[in-house]
Amino acid sequence: MLGDVTDSSVRSYLRLNTPRLFERPRRGHYRLSGIAGQEIPAPTPDTFRTVVLGQATLVLADCVQWLASREPESVHAVVTDPPYGLVEYSAKEQTKLRNRRGGVWRLPPTFDGVQRSPLPRFTVMSPDDVEVLGLFFVRWATALIPVLVPGANVVVAANPLLSHVVATALAGSGLERRGEVVRLVTTMRGGDRPKGAHREFADVSVMPRSMWEPWLVFRKPIDGTVRDNLRKWRTGGFRRPSDERPFGDVIRSAPTRKEERALAPHPSLKPQRFLRRVVRAVLPLGEGTVLDPFCGSGSTLAAASAVDYESIGIEMDPHYYEMAVDAVPSLARYQREQAMLF
Repeated sequence: MLGDVTDSSVRSYLRLNTPRLFERPRRGHYRLSGIAGQEIPAPTPDTFRTVVLGQATLVLADCVQWLASREPESVHAVVTDPPYGLVEYSAKEQTKLRNRRGGVWRLPPTFDGVQRSPLPRFTVMSPDDVEVLGLFFVRWATALIPVLVPGANVVVAANPLLSHVVATALAGSGLERRGEVVRLVTTMRGGDRPKGAHREFADVSVMPRSMWEPWLVFRKPIDGTVRDNLRKWRTGGFRRPSDERPFGDVIRSAPTRKEERALAPHPSLKPQRFLRRVVRAVLPLGEGTVLDPFCGSGSTLAAASAVDYESIGIEMDPHYYEMAVDAVPSLARYQREQAMLF
């Protein structure tokens, strides 16, 4: 159930979040797509395609359906980079992206002979789209919480334009806000002059050039004290890089290198050097399973393998799932000797 929301938000939800279940015969009207009157069986673990790659397990599934089939209190941490917004990763927009037609993806020109990666145009999201995004994260967090052990860290990549929406949804669902990790990285987002008037207003930037990326930090409420939780569940804090230094909330990070992009050509690929620091930290005693419910090309799972953690990745796009099957072992081996250089 979506709750008490506007009609336009319901339409946006049907259009963006469930394109495989609903079709639009005409404007403002939706119906079940090809399955009307059919009983849909509840998913079970053996209904999902699964590939095991060493310490990493890849599952082709809708993450909310998979979470509904997972046994309670079986995941010890989450590190994920969700698809902002829902429209950019819809089948329609992904087809445009793969055909180099753009759609809601910005296709930057080549620079010095290097093809730059596409960027999502977050600013094209309507207020209804943003509201649906919040509803989606409420639904996701509600399904996630029973699967987490008490004290499990949940680290979610965001962006400065939408982080407040995601944070509100996760906190409202029952997760505890524990701050955020700032990834210091300069991107191509922002800093542009007014479109169609760049000469007239040559000294104006429409919005600041993005030089950081927020990763929201939440936690499932602990069982007793942190000491009690660590003893019972092996969770409740962050693993320190060394005895002398705690895990910090600011991490300097270069953009993803072209060598990594060649191994996993995903439009939102994060660098292994950054991910390995975060993934290592989320299991305070180095024990347990890390989940990435929006795993894309599997970079989080590769980072987990590089620091010797068990991990599970869920991906619903068959194209990215097949990419992850090939990419996880290669990314895990990529400069593995640097995995512990924090």
